[in-house]
Amino acid sequence: MTDLIDRVERLLAADASPDPQLLRDLEQTPDLAAVRKAGGLLAGIPEQLLTGRALRPLRVAVVPAFTCDALPRFLEVTLRSAGMRPQVHVTAPDQQLLQLTDPNSDLVRFAADVTLCLLDETMFLPDGADVTDLDGLRDTVDDRTRIVAAAVAAHRAHRPGPILLHTVHLPRARRDAVISYRARARLGRLWRDLNNALLDLAEQFDDVHTLDWEAILVEDPGPVRDERLHRYARMAWSVPAERRYATEAARFCRAATGLSAKCLVLDLDNTLWGGVLGDDGPENIDIGGLYPGNAYLATQRTAAALRRQGVLLAIASKNDPGLVDRVLADHPGLALRAGDFAATAVNWEPKDTNLTALIAGLNIGMESVVFADDSRFETELVRRSLPDVTVIHLDGDPAGHAARLLAEGGFDVLTTTDTDRKRTELYRARAQRAEHRARHTGHDFLHDLELRVTVRAADDFLRPRIRQLALRTNQFTLRGPAFEAAPGSLMLAVDVTDRFGDEGIAGALWLTEDADRLLIENFVLSCRVFSRGIEFAVLQAVTERARARHATRIEARYRPTERNGPARRFLEEAGFAPAGDSRYALPVTPTTSPCPDWITLTVQEPL
Repeated sequence: MTDLIDRVERLLAADASPDPQLLRDLEQTPDLAAVRKAGGLLAGIPEQLLTGRALRPLRVAVVPAFTCDALPRFLEVTLRSAGMRPQVHVTAPDQQLLQLTDPNSDLVRFAADVTLCLLDETMFLPDGADVTDLDGLRDTVDDRTRIVAAAVAAHRAHRPGPILLHTVHLPRARRDAVISYRARARLGRLWRDLNNALLDLAEQFDDVHTLDWEAILVEDPGPVRDERLHRYARMAWSVPAERRYATEAARFCRAATGLSAKCLVLDLDNTLWGGVLGDDGPENIDIGGLYPGNAYLATQRTAAALRRQGVLLAIASKNDPGLVDRVLADHPGLALRAGDFAATAVNWEPKDTNLTALIAGLNIGMESVVFADDSRFETELVRRSLPDVTVIHLDGDPAGHAARLLAEGGFDVLTTTDTDRKRTELYRARAQRAEHRARHTGHDFLHDLELRVTVRAADDFLRPRIRQLALRTNQFTLRGPAFEAAPGSLMLAVDVTDRFGDEGIAGALWLTEDADRLLIENFVLSCRVFSRGIEFAVLQAVTERARARHATRIEARYRPTERNGPARRFLEEAGFAPAGDSRYALPVTPTTSPCPDWITLTVQEPL
C-alpha cells in the first residue's frame, strides 16, 4: 500500500512529474485498501500527470438500494483509467425508488450522463418474506419487479440518458433455507425468471441496459457479501465485489460515451499462431488441433467475432510479406483470412512507426486502437512511443490470450448495427477510393465517384446507429458528444453511397423550427466521408425544408471543443455568420443552392 499511496501523494506536489503507469497499477493491485485511499485523492491530481491527455468529463449517478461506501472511490480509479474524469453523485440507499420517480429529486437535478442503479435481493425478497411459500413469493417478486420497471421508466421521462441495471444474485443462506431439493429448484426457477425480467428491460426501453451481474459473479473469487458488514451497515456487497462492479461500470461508461476501441492491431508470430513463420515455414506453424495450437485458433476466432461486430482488424508484423500472404491464403487451419483485415503492415520497420502509418491510413484516433503482441520489447516500445494506444502484452500461456483481448481491449459498445457489421468492407472500399483519387486531379475524382446522398427521417431502426455515431464523432460535430436533443426535434439520417459501395449511415442532424427559422441543433458527419462536399448536400436538404416552410433563415448552434474545428469551418464556408448566443445564421433566398454538382441528392419524404 505504501508505495502506491506515496506515488499518488507525489503527484499532488507542485513540482510533480507524470506517472502514466499509476492508474494501471492501481487497477491491477490486489491491495483494495490502497485503491480505496487513492480513489479519494485522484480528483486533486491534474489529469496530464496521470494520463498525458485530456479526459472526457462524465457525470455519474449511483442510485443504490444498499450502502456502498467504497464504490465511489473505486469508480474514481476505473473511470480515469478508462479515459474519463468523473463527477460521482451517490443517493441515499433508502431513497432509491423516490430518487428515480420524483421529477425534482437530487438525482434528477444532478443531471447525470450515466445512471448506475444498484439492486440487491431485498428489493424483491423482503427480509421477513417466507421463502417456503413459493406461490406467495412469486407474487411478491413479480410485484416488486413491476415497481422497479415503473421507477426506471419514470426516471427516463425526467432525465434521458443511459441507465445500467443488473441481475441480482440470491445469497446462499436464503436459498438453502428451503431444504427440499424440489422446492429449492422451484425457487431457482423463480429467481431466474426475475433476472430474465431485468434483462428484458433492456429490450423494452431505449437507453436501459442490464449487466448480467449474477453470471459475472460465478467466476469471481471470494464472497459476494460480508455477512457482518451486511448486518452492521446494510452493505449488500463485499468490498472486493464493489471493486469488481466498478470495473464493469467503467466498461459500460466507456461504451456509453463512445470511447470504445475501434481497431485491434495484431502481431502474427506467437500471437495468431505458434512459432516463427520465417524460421519454421508455413507448414510448421502451430494452429488448431491440440494444445497449444487450439489456443491460438481460439485467439483468431475471438478476433473474427470482434470483426463481425464492427471492430477493425489490422496486422503489424515483422515478417516476409510473401510468406504471410501465402499463409493467409492457403493455410487450412486459420480462422482469419486476408479479407478480414482492414490494413496490414508486414515488413521489418519498427512497430511504432508501422502503427502510426496504419492509424493514419485508417483515419482513426490513437485512443481508438488496441495493439496486441507477445514481445515485451515491442509492447514497451509502443507503450512509450504511442501512449494513447492500449497495449496488451500476450505473454505466458496462450490459453489465456483470447480472454485477455476481451478483458483488456475495451471493445464494448451499447449496441451493434448493420453498419458496424460491415465496417471492414467500408474501410476496404475507402482504400479503393484513395487509390482512385490518386489517379485523378482536382474535382475529376469527385465527379467520377458517382456520389449519392440520401437524407431521411430516422426511424426506430436507425436511431441506435445515429446515437452511436453522435457519441463517436469528435471532429465534424457542432456541439460535441455530450449533446442532448431538444424535445420534439426532428432526427435526420444521412446515407452515402458511391461507385465503390455503401457507406451506410455516415451523418445525422437534429432540427427544430418556429415561424420564420429552422434551427440545426446538431450536425454530425463521420470522418470517413470527409472532403467530398457531403455536408453541403445535407445543407441543401435543410434549405429545401426551410423554403417549404417559408422560413427566412437557417440557424445552427455551435459549441467549440478541442477537435470540432472542421464543423466550424463548414459553417463559415457555407456562408453562416455569427448571430450571438453560440449561434450562426444563414439567410434563405430563392437562389440558395449549396449542393455540389458532383453529388446526386435524394430527400425522402416526409421529413
